[in-house]
Amino acid sequence: MKQAPVVVVGAGIAGVACARELVAAGVPVRLVDRGRRLGGRMGSKRLGGRATDLGASYLTASDDDFAAVIDDWHRRGLARPWTDKFTVLDAGEPARETAGPLRWGAPGALRSLVEDLAVGLQVEQAAVVSVDAGPDDALRVDGAPARAVVLAMPDDQARRLLGPGLQHEAAGLDRPSEPIIALVATWAERTWDEVTPSGVFHGAFVNGDRAVSWIADDGRRRGDGAPVLVAHSTPGLAADHLDDPSGAVPHLLAGLGRILGLPAPLETHVHRWSLARPTGTRAAAFRLSDSGLGICGDGWGEAPKVETAWRSGRDLGRALAARWS
Repeated sequence: MKQAPVVVVGAGIAGVACARELVAAGVPVRLVDRGRRLGGRMGSKRLGGRATDLGASYLTASDDDFAAVIDDWHRRGLARPWTDKFTVLDAGEPARETAGPLRWGAPGALRSLVEDLAVGLQVEQAAVVSVDAGPDDALRVDGAPARAVVLAMPDDQARRLLGPGLQHEAAGLDRPSEPIIALVATWAERTWDEVTPSGVFHGAFVNGDRAVSWIADDGRRRGDGAPVLVAHSTPGLAADHLDDPSGAVPHLLAGLGRILGLPAPLETHVHRWSLARPTGTRAAAFRLSDSGLGICGDGWGEAPKVETAWRSGRDLGRALAARWS
């Protein structure tokens, strides 16, 4: 009798990393995602003939294994070093720059890196409704048997998928995620470099503004110099406009005017992330129950980074594979 597969729900970087480990160990896998394209919160949108990052802003690497993955992407032209310096804009204070780890971008936008990681995997586009356990305690995904199930997603989403037979698994899935609305704005030319002390603007952490929390220079991030900024809202502004993201646009544009002194852009695009970034901390890298239900993503680890999500998925995939080795 053919063995039921492990079903991985969610094809962001955590789910793809998990699926890769299982496939490498010879474990049958179904990788399922409701989106038309892979990437999850490393998503992008093609605007004006170019892809623009809408969610995650960059990659960093402290893990040697993830650094090796980035180096491979770099060698193949899929990732590029962006900057180790961002501007800090505090209300009423002069702009200053802060140094940190090297941030990496992608010429084809960050989604392209997830797509590369998924090469060789079979991805099924479908919206999973329920993950449950039958009378025999065997896991089922929308009624189909599964050897194990991985939910590569924020706690809120994972909790909603649990059926009556798995409600006990909801305990501890309580790390909240805050919302963000991302605004892409395009101008005819770059006019914002003078805002930062070095005269070269890459991005800015914005403190104390009622609308904007972060601004990324997408032209410098992608390496093509396009006069495109991506502004992330404050969680409060996003919460007020989750049902109508376009209603946040005037507030975000007013914020860019206050912060960078910019005129109205030529065009804009807005995207809502209802569960953009986990808050708080969690030490565990993933969760795996005796029943075979696993949960992973950037909500499992100390800091919600792309690297955290990749490592969470990789480690969960290895832990599952070890059960059958």
